[in-house]
Amino acid sequence: MYQYAIRLQLESERGWTVKAIRVYQFGAPEVMRIEDVPDPAPGHGQLVVRIHAAGVNPIDTYIRSGLYAVKPSLPYTPGRDGAGVVEAAGEGVSRFKPGDRVYLSGVAAGTYCEKTICNDSEVHPLPSQVSYEQGAGLGVPYSAAFRALYQRAKCIPGEVLLIHGASGGVGIAAIQFARASGMTIIGTAGTAEGRDLVMRQGAHHVLDHHSTDYLKQVLAITNAKGVNVILEMLANVNLGKDLGVLARQGRVIVVGSRGTVEIDPRATMALEACIMGMTVLNAAEGELKSIHAAIGAGLENGTLRPVVGKTLPLAGAPESHRTVIESSAHGKIVLIP
Repeated sequence: MYQYAIRLQLESERGWTVKAIRVYQFGAPEVMRIEDVPDPAPGHGQLVVRIHAAGVNPIDTYIRSGLYAVKPSLPYTPGRDGAGVVEAAGEGVSRFKPGDRVYLSGVAAGTYCEKTICNDSEVHPLPSQVSYEQGAGLGVPYSAAFRALYQRAKCIPGEVLLIHGASGGVGIAAIQFARASGMTIIGTAGTAEGRDLVMRQGAHHVLDHHSTDYLKQVLAITNAKGVNVILEMLANVNLGKDLGVLARQGRVIVVGSRGTVEIDPRATMALEACIMGMTVLNAAEGELKSIHAAIGAGLENGTLRPVVGKTLPLAGAPESHRTVIESSAHGKIVLIP
């Protein structure tokens, strides 16, 4: 703690700056550029965290492009997830102290930077056995997976889960949560590498969603009964087809979509099926506490193991945004300041 205090004092006296990705206009990945910004200082209820790894999520690309419904004020620093070490804690902060290892989730000030300011509620303990790169992969993917499975779909042990696009960050998180809670998991992926990853993470059955008969395989696996829950990562392509493999009173949770889709509502009637949207941004304070309590427990007992697929330097942010929306992305993409 003494060393951290000395470092902060020196940085303050010397007027040091830190590196951060800044966006001055919405657009293509190239609008992100790295520059020097003032060294942050915490206010009441805030912490300064030195970022060791920043997580890259599809939502970051939607915000950067200007297509997301809620736009930040320009200029801004992208990123909501990260992991690092607490450097300073403001007045009113009692849960953390300088030197603590933490992961960050939902950081309003951005995480594509060397240091960021966080509210106390955006910071969570990172166990010593979990790397910073893994910690950067927790916030959005694991929060989304838990909310989709348990707060929206109300999944229970014994149900059959289809994860449509299971080799990405949310898909892997959902496999790990569902396997630990006693569900039967069918995961799909579009590449051999992705399918191998899905199998290694604990899916009971793995299918190629580029195959013309993979939905018939889903019905065969379930003895024509269908699946209880579908996590849908690309609803604009798959939603209509999903309704054909649902069990009675089945639920489709829309986690991601890149456009519009036309469906036949009658396909939901006989099954009394339900289609629900999901976003972590709608989670209430109590729901967020439940999410991160579950993540913390899973990290401690080893059932949650974030998979890092690719690491890039901070200046590689444009490349990371191009990669994260490709269907070939496997595991988490992480920036290293």
